[in-house]
Formats: sequence, C-alpha cells, structure tokens
Amino acid sequence: MARAGVRLVYGGGSIGLMGTIAREAIAGGGEVLGIIPGFLRDREVAMVDGGDLIVTNDMHERKRAMFEHSDAFVALPGGIGTLEETVEMMTWVQLGQHQKPIVLANVDGFWNPLTGLFVHIEKAGFLHAPPRGGSLYRVVDEIDSVLPTVMHELETAYADPNPSHGSTELM
Repeated sequence: MARAGVRLVYGGGSIGLMGTIAREAIAGGGEVLGIIPGFLRDREVAMVDGGDLIVTNDMHERKRAMFEHSDAFVALPGGIGTLEETVEMMTWVQLGQHQKPIVLANVDGFWNPLTGLFVHIEKAGFLHAPPRGGSLYRVVDEIDSVLPTVMHELETAYADPNPSHGSTELM
C-alpha cells in the first residue's frame, strides 16, 4: 500500500491483523488514518505512533468517518465486526448511497460461506444489483490481487482514475 501511494484507513487499533498492517504501512512510509471510538481506545490499544488518529463518540460515528475518509473497502478475514461493517457498506451500495468498491479478500476460502449465503439471498429475491448496475462486491482469492482489484474497480467506478482521497479502508 505504501509503495502504491494508497493511504490505509482502518479501525485505529494497534493489536491484531489490522494493527500489524497499520505498523507495516507506516514502516514502509505510507499514510495511515486510524478511526476508533473512545470506549475502545484502551481495549484495542489505539495506534499512536506514526499515523493519524481520530477518536469518535461511538461505533456509528466511527463507521461514518471511515466511510467519508475512504474510496474503497477491503474485508480481510475477520470477526463479527468486520462482517457487520462489510454488510453495511454493501447495503449502502444496494440502496444507491455510494458506488465505492467493496472487495472481499477470500484468503483460504474464508468468505465462501458468506458468498454462498449471498447467492441464496439473491435466489430468494432479496439481493439486488446496485441502482447504477454492476455488483455489490468483488471476491479475490489471492492477497496479492487485492490492491490491483481495488485500483481497477476505482477506475471503473469513477470517471477520474485518481479518486478524491486516494485511500482504501481495510476492515
């Protein structure tokens, strides 16, 4: 991400997978913006070294800020919070609220059960294409394909291949 000039916007913690990615992006000279609600500052050990940090009042404000500061969303394997944030971004696409790309990093088939559920929901008539056409999300099976897929999706989604923020949120 740092080499590609892509800013990381993420949940603001310094532990776990995203904490590792944030530290590596900073070490590589990249820009990092963490966004964390105040009540998680201690539990998630808020990132303070080398990146910018926004502290919000609650989770809703955090998601809104992450949305506003990001041009695309990548869901790495994660827990219920990752799932909830990803599905909310997909819901907003389906409702025509944005056209920012969403990419599922399907490492070792992690998201296969979810994409299977989406197929089931679509067959039942409850999942629809976004108003502007296209799809709600893309799936990539190789981690090295994530950034090229995001960049391609941005070029497709926007007439300007250089989006306003130049940032990608990894959830």
